[in-house]
Amino acid sequence: MVKFSKQFEGQLVPEWKEAFVDYWQLKKDLKKIHLLHSNSNPTKHSRHNSLSGNFLSSLKEFSLFGHQHKDHEAIHVHKKLASSASKGDMYETELLEQFEDSDAAKEFFSCLDLQLNKVNQFFKTKEKEFLDRGDCLKKQMEILVELKSAFKKQRDKATNSSQESTEEASIDCTISYEEDSVKDRREQEQIQDNSSGELEKNEVLESPRAEEMGEMGKSLMMKREDSKLTTLSGRVFNCQGKNLRINIPLTTPSRTFSAISYLVWGDLASQSSKKCNPEGSKLHINKTKLHHAEKMIKGAFIELYKGLGYLKTYRNLNMLAFIKILKKFDKVTGKQVLPIYLKVVESSYFNSSDKVMNLADEVEDLFIKHFAEEDRRKARKYLKPHQHTESHSVTFFIGLFTGCFIALFVGYVIMAHITGMYRRQPDTVYMETVYPVLSMFTLMFLHFFLYGCDIFLWRKARINYSFIFELGPTKELKYRDVFLICTTSMTAVVGVMFIHLSLHTKGHSYSQVQVIPGLLLLSFLLLFVCPFNIFYRSSRFRFLCVIRNIVLSPLYKVVMLDFFMADQLCSQVPMLRNLEYVACYYLTGSYKNQDYGYCMRAKHFRDLAYAVSFLPYYWRAMQCARRWFDEGQTSHLVNLGKYVSAMLAAGAKVAYEKERSVGWLCLVVVISSAATIYQLYWDFVKDWGLLQMNSKNPWLRNELMLRQKFIYYFSMVHVMSP
Repeated sequence: MVKFSKQFEGQLVPEWKEAFVDYWQLKKDLKKIHLLHSNSNPTKHSRHNSLSGNFLSSLKEFSLFGHQHKDHEAIHVHKKLASSASKGDMYETELLEQFEDSDAAKEFFSCLDLQLNKVNQFFKTKEKEFLDRGDCLKKQMEILVELKSAFKKQRDKATNSSQESTEEASIDCTISYEEDSVKDRREQEQIQDNSSGELEKNEVLESPRAEEMGEMGKSLMMKREDSKLTTLSGRVFNCQGKNLRINIPLTTPSRTFSAISYLVWGDLASQSSKKCNPEGSKLHINKTKLHHAEKMIKGAFIELYKGLGYLKTYRNLNMLAFIKILKKFDKVTGKQVLPIYLKVVESSYFNSSDKVMNLADEVEDLFIKHFAEEDRRKARKYLKPHQHTESHSVTFFIGLFTGCFIALFVGYVIMAHITGMYRRQPDTVYMETVYPVLSMFTLMFLHFFLYGCDIFLWRKARINYSFIFELGPTKELKYRDVFLICTTSMTAVVGVMFIHLSLHTKGHSYSQVQVIPGLLLLSFLLLFVCPFNIFYRSSRFRFLCVIRNIVLSPLYKVVMLDFFMADQLCSQVPMLRNLEYVACYYLTGSYKNQDYGYCMRAKHFRDLAYAVSFLPYYWRAMQCARRWFDEGQTSHLVNLGKYVSAMLAAGAKVAYEKERSVGWLCLVVVISSAATIYQLYWDFVKDWGLLQMNSKNPWLRNELMLRQKFIYYFSMVHVMSP
């Protein structure tokens, strides 16, 4: 049977771990009481327990006399009413009976009261946050329904009047530019910074019924990172006699350019629009825009429902933790504390409030009505998606392809050794042309294999990587899927290399044999961009989107997955160099005349190789610049300096290779040393949290996800190694 502490740790919400009952601390306090009981006289202790047990059993027989039972309660819990609406009621326990270890018992109940007050306060805060989000979404839904109704009427009117038009039907709305003062904008930005982070990554519609919604409602509709520009990129529309406000997050290049142009020309456009047209300019809201808004609000409802489910789990697990720890206390001390304290816990706010349950039912009903065509089963597929069960066939094929890879690799090494490929030879064409292809695939899939190991360890440590990377719960790659992709791909690569070496040793035409590695690379590229629903299409499509965001990083909003992948590309510069060489070798036709040195001699290809080395650092620097532009935190500029220093060091090395002089050598040494120190300081102090003097963990930060601290030190040393 699994211990409750393991079950509790396995089911709690990782992002709210600190807000849950500290069950382990309560167990430590209870262990102190148990040790004090054990050190006392066993005979006296057992006699006292038997007498107290007989006395309590006799009290239960006369439980009809409430005052008698109350007079012999072991504890009494005092409830202090909240001083303000933001603070909840506070609880404090008073010991009425004399415990053998009164100090330890006081410490235990003091910790227990602290946990109860903490749970109540957190639950009340989260409940208010979800209720505000629910109210905002309901208002957005009302606006969307009104727009759809107006659009339908407009389309029906056009149909009835037999107006033929090649353009799509649309609603005419009037844009009126807002006249917010600088002070108002600053106040709104301050409110947005103080508000809790919104999980929605959507376009949202809001109504300027500001008196009804309030500033908190506005801030909850916009993500915190967009607080600077969403305020400035907002528009107010007058449609069918009603004012509507549309806030568009700056997540695409077109929106970014639009926001920048609005920042530059906003005042000029406002003044000219007032002079030319006091009522404002016209905007057409067509079916495509309405469909996109509906899709975004649908996603927001799903996220809200998921958050309410987490809050239900928070309530149930904390209630169970209180019951378990009180049972243990009664068992150790022989007192009847459970029914007294449990009555207080049951009546406390986090267990008695039903607002979360009501809101969840309301969200489910709205989702069924507007997004599931009154089909409850269809709505459940979105609101409560079933996790795919891991198939044993995946594990079987992982083992099968691993064995095939090992067998083929051993055979390839033996054949290369027999044919003398590893000996010093005058003709080094094979080693210069084939091994870049093999090393490129090896580096790529080794990196991917390590990513699968990371996923396995993240799951063991209960790190919610799906939430951090914003991955779909039903479409994300599990670690078994990653291992299957790696083993299958490397089996194919080594198998093709084995066939290529066999044909090469048998004396086949060199120009025909050398096509094989190029065809292998082309096959992987075609499979990667294959539009058919095979070979993890959703993951391939998501990866292509991430690569697009990285390449155009100044124009796209940077999320966690984007800069995580950009960091991986910074570690894969050798693989990118090999890819550039192989592409040059086959695209220029050098494989036909065995001129493998052409790509090394040609100046423009050599410069391209240096550019490939620069690009990952440039992309990462642009991401830091974009994050600073969105969030305004100077730490992103400091991080940008790390990647700029890497580019300067690489540039100095390129200049030294072109002109080998003492001056350039000294400059390379100075810049490379400064860049290395800069990067190590940032990685160790900022990323790893090293050199935290006042931390409870030696030299590390206070909050660690892994219990074994040596893993952090080992990883740092591994990062320093070449």
